[in-house]
Amino acid sequence: MNISALSIPVYSGSGGTGLEIAMMSKALDTAEVTGDAINKMLEASVTGLGQHIDIRA
Repeated sequence: MNISALSIPVYSGSGGTGLEIAMMSKALDTAEVTGDAINKMLEASVTGLGQHIDIRA
């Protein structure tokens, strides 16, 4: 099966139902939510950073 040959007819039409736009919008929303969750986890993981210095060598 030739995947590249199948993808051409799907996106070659100028008209459409907007399904592609809806799918990309949903993917963007999901990426934003995931990014916010990662930011919160990173912020929570660095508490107390730099408060103690080990001066023994």
